[in-house]
Order: sequence, then structure tokens, then C-alpha cells
Amino acid sequence: MNDLSRRGAPERAMKPLPEETLRGKMLRSGPFGVLDIGSSKIACLIGRAESDGRLRALGFGWQKSRGIKSGGIVDLEEAEKAIRAAVGAAEEAADMRLKSVYVNLSCGQPESRLFNVQWPVDGRAVTADDIKRVVREARARAAAEGRATIHALPLSFSTDETDGVLDPRGLFCDTLSAQLHVVDAGNTALRTLSACLSRCELDIAALVSAPLAAGLASLVGDERELGATVIDMGGGTTSMAVFSEGQVVHTAQIPLGGIHVTNDIARGFSTSVVHAERLKALFGNCQGSPDDERELLPVPQVGEDEHQIAKMPRSMLISVIRPRIEEIFELVKDRLETGGYGDAGGTRVVLTGGASQLGGVRELSAQILERNVRLGRPGGVIGLPNSASAPNFATLVGLLAFAAGEGQTMQDINFENERGGGWFRGLVDFLKNRV
Repeated sequence: MNDLSRRGAPERAMKPLPEETLRGKMLRSGPFGVLDIGSSKIACLIGRAESDGRLRALGFGWQKSRGIKSGGIVDLEEAEKAIRAAVGAAEEAADMRLKSVYVNLSCGQPESRLFNVQWPVDGRAVTADDIKRVVREARARAAAEGRATIHALPLSFSTDETDGVLDPRGLFCDTLSAQLHVVDAGNTALRTLSACLSRCELDIAALVSAPLAAGLASLVGDERELGATVIDMGGGTTSMAVFSEGQVVHTAQIPLGGIHVTNDIARGFSTSVVHAERLKALFGNCQGSPDDERELLPVPQVGEDEHQIAKMPRSMLISVIRPRIEEIFELVKDRLETGGYGDAGGTRVVLTGGASQLGGVRELSAQILERNVRLGRPGGVIGLPNSASAPNFATLVGLLAFAAGEGQTMQDINFENERGGGWFRGLVDFLKNRV
């Protein structure tokens, strides 16, 4: 790896460019570094927002994931090596060194809740301070021992009897009411994540819910407004985000993904995990065909000599894959229905993530979820390599969009001071001094 990327290189200051009003939104120009830490891959993207509002990729790098399981870090040294390699490749391509990154939130068993908050205004005009107090109150209500609030996103406001207010500043009322979407995660997993990035000489600029980021990259405007559910099928987890009226109103995560399908194949065929992954990629499908029984696949057996290769029908492979994919979508359906968000997402589902590219997944998910399903690909980024334009890089591209300001409510208000006494910044400073 080039020494420019991590240690011993002269630091280049990443001077932020002025904020610009683009397409009616305040977008930060950058440059930004974003990092997708997943169970199957770790990817880094450096980019900026152009004057016309489009995003431009400056550097990209990725590595096969190591030290990560179900979205969480289980081996600090191995995870550090993979992160350094991915970030180093992106830095070399962009010819700059990162000091901080926007990181996807997949660890710590993220949970999503809605809160309704009322705040007395007593007949005067609503100010930014009133909105900050509403967010602070929502964070206080969401506070739970051993967990930290990551997002407290205002969805809508009401000024007395007037509902559906997007920005109440300047409006007169006696009572300001707000509905907020709060996402939190376990403290210990977040501390481990921060410690790992500190070892890589990186600060966390912000944590971003993984399915929220995937939705920012793959949904079109009408889908966000009319309602759609993004299902991000990763290696170790499958996460979902429900969008309605332009906002994300619910997120959830289940600890199953493409790696579990691979392990099922390895066990069922008595073959190595590496060859099971190859079988899945080349011949895997959720839907059978009449020729599957006659098509024989070469399957090296664990513990046997290399030249002793068994022959197994493709129908057997499908019979191993389909039950696990069915289980994933049945759990997704249950999470949406029990959470009460089955209708909020409309009739549209967008699949992202590496496991969504498995043959027949789209058709099977449409059958189980009883909705219209399409495969989502990240788009709209200038200079993004073709290899990074597949559904498994949707979260990465969405992180860059979030860093530039997309999907952030009231971007001109600094909510950092409402983070419960600066918990996250205090954690980062603590680790920088001691790790």
C-alpha cells in the first residue's frame, strides 16, 4: 500500500468549500470520505458535490471484509488491516489523506422508534432554539441504559391546530408539536467501532443508518414521496428502511444475509466455504427450472483429495438456497407488519445489497411481500467506477450523498449540541487519548 495513504505521509489539509444552495437545498461541497464497513466487504469512497448538485467520485477502494461479523467488529487487528487497505486505495486515487469519515451504522443492533413531542411557545414566533429543544427532548425520552442515540430526525411539525408543517420557524403558535424518528444502537459496539477507526488514524464525522444511506442512493424522488421500502441485503445482515413523504420513518435489521446462504450451501454439500460461494455466484437461484435435475455441478468435498469431485444436481443447490431466502423475507415482512409500517411504505420495494443480485430473489420477494419489487442501483455519481455501480455499493454511495447534505432535515441548524451532552464527541476524544 502506498505510504501516502496512512502513515508517514505529509498531511494535506482538506479545506471545506463554501456551502451552496443547490436545487433548493443546502449542499456541502466537500470533499468527504465515507466508509462502508460490512460483513463481506469494506469500501471507501472520497467525493464532493459539484456546482450543479451532482456528486463526483475522487477516489475509491475496497477490500474483502476481515474481522467483521453481522455488521460488528469481532477482531480489531484484522478489521484495522482491511479498513486501512480500503481507505489507502481511495486516498491514493484521490491524492489526499482523510482525517474523518462518515460510517454506516450496522453494529450494536440498531433500533428505530417514533416520538411525539410538544413544546410551549406561548404565542411568539418559533425559533431554531425551539426546534433544538424539541430534538433534545426526543433524545432524552429515547435515552436507554447502554444505548446511544444516532439519529433524531424531525419528520413533521404542527403549530397549534395546523398540521403538516415542514419548517415552523417564523410561525406564531402557543404549542409546537413534532414527530421525530429516533435511531439508537448499543454503546459497547459503537465504542469498539470508534476504537478500530482510531487505530486507523480516522475520526468518525457521523454515523449513518445503513438502510437510510442505501435509500438515498437507490430511490427516485417519487418513491420517497409516495412511499417505498428499501431492503438492503448484505453479507451478515439484512436491513430495511421505510420512506414516506420524503422522509425515512422506520428502520430495522435482522441478523441474516448472503453469508448465511453460503454457509448453508457449504454444510449441505460438504464443501468449503470458498467453493460454496462460487457455486452460489455462478449457479445459484431461488427459482427452479425443468433442467435443474439434469444439470450436474462439480463439488469438491471437504477432506477429500482435490481430484475427487462429486457431481450434484443444480436442483439440490436451489433446494438449499430457497428456504434461507424465504426465511429472510418472511422476517422482513413480520418486522414491517409488527412495527405498523406495512402501509407507510406503499406498494413499492427496492432491493439493494450483494445478496439481492442472486437469481430469482426479486421474484421470490415480490411473492412473499406481495408488492412491486425492483433492483436498486446507485446512480448519479460522476467518475464512479463501473465496479462500484452495482447494488452492493448502494450504501457507500448513499453515505456520500448524506455527507453532502441529502436526507438531512434542516441542514442549517446544528443539532450536534443536542446529543445528550456531546456523548459521541466525548467518546471519540476519550479513545483518541487512550487507544
